[in-house]
Amino acid sequence: MATGLDDTRTWPDLAIGLYDRLTGRGSEIIYEFENFELLVPSSASEQAAHARWRMNGTLKIRTRDREQG
Repeated sequence: MATGLDDTRTWPDLAIGLYDRLTGRGSEIIYEFENFELLVPSSASEQAAHARWRMNGTLKIRTRDREQG
């Protein structure tokens, strides 16, 4: 597991890091997008190809701790 942002080498490390930093038990994160474009890399390498994602609307991410139900 990564210990800092500079150590992130894989998508799972990134997801774990985001979860650890942005969520708490029973928390909710809501993102609203309007004409937002995101270039998504196919890997973590500098030479990775990118896919262009376009987003409009709301993305809700809900988390819960398994121990809390």
